[in-house]
Amino acid sequence: MNNLLAPLQSLTKGNWFKLICGASFQHLPTVRSLTIAYTLAGADCIDVSADPAVIASVQAALQVAKSLTGDAQERGFNYKGNLPFLMVSLNDGEDPHFRKAEFDQTQCPQTCPRPCEKICPAQAIIFNRTKDNFSGVESQKCYGCGRCLPICPYDIIYTKSYISTPTAIAPLVISTGVDALEIHTKVGRLAEFQQLWQVISPWAAQLKLLAISCPDGEGLIEYLQSIYNLISPQCQQIIWQTDGRPMSGDIGDGTTLATVKLGHKVLAANLPGYVQLAGGTNRYTVAKLKAMGLLNSADQAGTNRHYIAGVAYGSYARVLISPIIEQLETKEVNPNNLKANIHLEEEPELLWQAVELAHSLVSQIKSQQER
Repeated sequence: MNNLLAPLQSLTKGNWFKLICGASFQHLPTVRSLTIAYTLAGADCIDVSADPAVIASVQAALQVAKSLTGDAQERGFNYKGNLPFLMVSLNDGEDPHFRKAEFDQTQCPQTCPRPCEKICPAQAIIFNRTKDNFSGVESQKCYGCGRCLPICPYDIIYTKSYISTPTAIAPLVISTGVDALEIHTKVGRLAEFQQLWQVISPWAAQLKLLAISCPDGEGLIEYLQSIYNLISPQCQQIIWQTDGRPMSGDIGDGTTLATVKLGHKVLAANLPGYVQLAGGTNRYTVAKLKAMGLLNSADQAGTNRHYIAGVAYGSYARVLISPIIEQLETKEVNPNNLKANIHLEEEPELLWQAVELAHSLVSQIKSQQER
């Protein structure tokens, strides 16, 4: 199999690794750094917001990573220069992945202990930022986890949701070389899914992969089967992403239980395609899968898919290298003491620290399932 299809080979082997940057996460410097670090660590897919600026940033980062192939190999990383798939996410209705937190900072009392600022995993909530005296939610960094909502003592934080506009996304896929698409849906939204699919289907054949992300619900398997019947004529490679406990992997080891359980449920249904975990995944996920016998069970031909084909990591993967990203953000590069974006590859020490951290996660499923 050639390098272009290396990510598909990982699916067949059962050692697929996907980085979720976030369907609504649009902070370009962070997306760029995450892409470089996890690509060099061996990721198979980078999943991002359907935002032209984000897509362009990821594509530039992928080329930077490819140019560092030799350096990575000299440092002992097994990166072969293969480019991961670039995936963008859409939704067919209300979904926590497609929202932003907001609040009016003038309503926030000065005496408030500001628990929202402390709990935000993306450091998107800021008070009295020095350079511009900004207070509030830095929209580009917010990815909709919602942890700030219940913790606000004055109940002034709310969210704004949005639904994808596929007619605007189609030209991006055609003109910019996006490899894969992920559709977020829920049980009971078949009519909405079908409406979205009618717009997507004319250009779906040029995708290398289609992922369907769905949380659990009554009638889940029947719903997924209905979706398969709708999309199968246009899509040969399908991933069923089991969204166990969305955007919670960095909270603790218990969060991965829901997605492992849901993955097992979908796997048992034997739907055509691959099953990949998401939602609550962290450093405990692969160990739990192995303990349950859900890894390393593919036959030699790779046709009996009675195993989990891969794992996607979002909040945990981002938080893992956040100390490196924070160091980049605090660097000052001009005499006026103004911050400017410093690219990760411009700081070799930080770069390889980030790759080492990313590799500590990627290698779990890669090393466990090498054939």
